Amino acid sequence: MINWWVLLVLSLGYVTVLFAIAYWGDSAGQSRLSTFSRSLIYSLTLAVYCTSWTFYGAVGTAAENGWGYLPIYLGPMFVISFGWPLIVRIVTISKRQNLTSIADFIAARYGKAQSLAALVTIIATIGSVPYIALQLKAVVGGFSIVSNYSVTGGAEYDTALVVAASLAVFAILFGTRKIDVTEHHEGMMLAIAFESVVKLFAFVAVGVFAVMLLGGSGGEVTETAARADTVFRLDHVPDTFVTQLILASAAIFCLPRQFHVAIVEAHKDANIHSARWVFPLYLLIFTVFIIPVTLAGLKMLPSGMFSGDTFVLALPMQHGRDWLTILAFLGGFSAATGM
Repeated sequence: MINWWVLLVLSLGYVTVLFAIAYWGDSAGQSRLSTFSRSLIYSLTLAVYCTSWTFYGAVGTAAENGWGYLPIYLGPMFVISFGWPLIVRIVTISKRQNLTSIADFIAARYGKAQSLAALVTIIATIGSVPYIALQLKAVVGGFSIVSNYSVTGGAEYDTALVVAASLAVFAILFGTRKIDVTEHHEGMMLAIAFESVVKLFAFVAVGVFAVMLLGGSGGEVTETAARADTVFRLDHVPDTFVTQLILASAAIFCLPRQFHVAIVEAHKDANIHSARWVFPLYLLIFTVFIIPVTLAGLKMLPSGMFSGDTFVLALPMQHGRDWLTILAFLGGFSAATGM
């Protein structure tokens, strides 16, 4: 385990970096960013889709249901790849009518009914509360797993309070100050893009480490190790595969944060079409490395000690790779705070 104060200092330092990036992005504005840069940032901000559920939970799903994790990634990949004309059309309509949220967009399709916009806003808020709670729980859970904070008598809600307060301050400073669709949140988008790079790098690093572990495996065969040989059978596809695929496909439009980064923050002069291949490639990398992380977790970790959701953190921690454990934690932190 890592000393909790070391992890806390690193976490606060990481948050400070995010604030600095966002501040620079707001100060620089569009003048210092080329069309290519804005296109790349736009593509990476779409990866806000990858929250704790996709960073941690997808491995847990794979450990339990094998290929059941695929719809989480395949849905958005299909929509971006084959439904791009629809996305471009929504962007065009939103810019033309000065729409700033999914509630505005739905209401605009029905004569800009304010009552409908209010209803959509209420539904989105109610749906977001437990989702945000899940992200905070992921941060707290990750901190408890890799640090000795709980051993020293620390309470988990302390961590959740600090993270929630930091997110609130960040949103106030770089998010809610401007609600005009003609004014973009350059700083916030730049910070989200940076987080997307961090979580991808962290997950790939753990994935490569898992491949190395599998290449040198040969220890005692536990119950979970035996199950690892059958979890990814080609004939083992969950009954809910199609349903989950449809839900994941809809998420790329319906999630408020996803609508904001994909539609509201799209620049008119940026080549957003590059996202048609950058974002699916991003998701594909995650999709591929989930397999070795899952197999290594089932084969290399003590049976019953760690759930599948914690394999990303547990693998490097159990093998004494503190730097990789910290990187994985920061990747999970980025996934949770990018919500």
